Formats: sequence, structure tokens, C-alpha cells
Amino acid sequence: MYNMTLIDLLPYLVLFAFIVMFLASAVRIVREYERAVIFRLGRLIGAKGPGIFFRIPGVDLFRTVDLRVVTFDVPNQQIITKDNITVDVDAVVYYRVFDPIKAVMSVYDYVSATNLLGQTALRDTLGQVELDGLLTQREELGRRLTEILDSATDPWGIKISNVAIKDVALPENMQRAIAKQAEAERERRARIIIADGEQQASAKMAEAAQMYEGNPVAIRLRELQTLTDIAREKNLIVVTSSTVGSDVGTLIAMAKRATASKQS
Repeated sequence: MYNMTLIDLLPYLVLFAFIVMFLASAVRIVREYERAVIFRLGRLIGAKGPGIFFRIPGVDLFRTVDLRVVTFDVPNQQIITKDNITVDVDAVVYYRVFDPIKAVMSVYDYVSATNLLGQTALRDTLGQVELDGLLTQREELGRRLTEILDSATDPWGIKISNVAIKDVALPENMQRAIAKQAEAERERRARIIIADGEQQASAKMAEAAQMYEGNPVAIRLRELQTLTDIAREKNLIVVTSSTVGSDVGTLIAMAKRATASKQS
């Protein structure tokens, strides 16, 4: 019987190792949220995944594309508003790839392209609004930016989910001016409230005057009530006219007469 030596087995071992290496490089796995865009001899043959797929080593090249939502911060942008005020704006963009073939074929680097496009759209859009609109209409401006970016990146196979304006930094002198404006506005409201109160009080006093005009005794009783309220202050001296006593006597007599008439 012929006994094979290690030297005789060497070609078989090399062939087996080559087959294992070929299969190891031919078998590829992509995750559930990934797709592999495959090129064969430079030509696109499609997207594979998720799971296991096979490629020809040395012939097929592929690029993995992540389909999850990606966020990136738009670098701080110095923007001049419509009313010529310089502000620093920070924003964040949420996007995802919905067509991996377009993302690879239509743009060289879709991540950098989307980032630069977000910076440009932010400056162009916010430069068309005034400072008050920028401070009070962030959600509306975010929706407008989302529509602009989404329409621009749609040919790249990218969907812009949301654009959020995080912060608007104002110069110190502008912050003082806004504080003065807010203070003046509150003072205006306070004066309006006081004027409304005086108007309502004058209307009530006019009604009371009409009632007192028809009943002079009532106004005298009101005067006595006022004197009673003033007398509670121990450090005040109240000087009244000499007719107060006679008026009081008259009031007492009128009260007694009214009581007698009711009893009869």
C-alpha cells in the first residue's frame, strides 16, 4: 500500500485552504438595518440584504449603507436677518436613506453633501426673516427647512425627517434692547389696566352720584361713614363743619319719625 507523506498532501492542503479562503471572502452578511450595493467589474448589479449574500472575490465590490435615522448638528452659523441683525444659530437635522442605490450612485458622499446642504439652506432661509419671527416662529421655520432639504435630497434617496432650530444667540446689546422693549411693553399694559380700572370706577361713581342726587340723606350717611373710617387712624385729627351736629340731629329726627309712622 502506498503511504502518502506530508509532501504529497501539501497540494491538497493548499487547495483546501484556497477554497476556504474563497468561501470566507465570498460570503458576506449585512444586518437588518443595512443594505449592500454591489458592483461587478464596475457595473451596478443591485442591492442585497439583509442577511447572507454571496459575491465573487476580486470581481464584486460592495458598499454598505445604513438605513437608520441619522442625526447631525449643523455647525454654528452666523446669520444676518432681514432687519440686519447678526445672530448665531444652531440646528440639528434628522434624515434616513430610503434608497441605498440612489445614495451611492447619485452623490459622492451623501453624509457630507447633506450636511453642507443643511448649512446653506439654514443661512438662506433664516436670512429672509426678521429677528422677531426667528425668535417666535422656530417650529414653522423648522418645517420650512425640512421641506426645502427634503425636496433637494430626494434625488439622492434621502428622506429628511425633521430640522430643529436648537438655539439662537443674540449679541449683548440686542439682548439689552429686547429687555427694554419687554419692560416698556409691560409698563404699557400696566397703564392700560390702571386706566380701565379708573374708567370702571368713574362709571360706578357716576351711578352712585345719581342715586345720591335723588336721596340727599344717603350722601350724608356716606359722609358719616367716611368720617368713621378716618377716625380709626389714631394719629389724625378730623375737623368738620359746624353743621354736622344739626345734620345729625335732623337725621335722628327723621329716623324716629319714620319709625313712628311704621308703628301707626
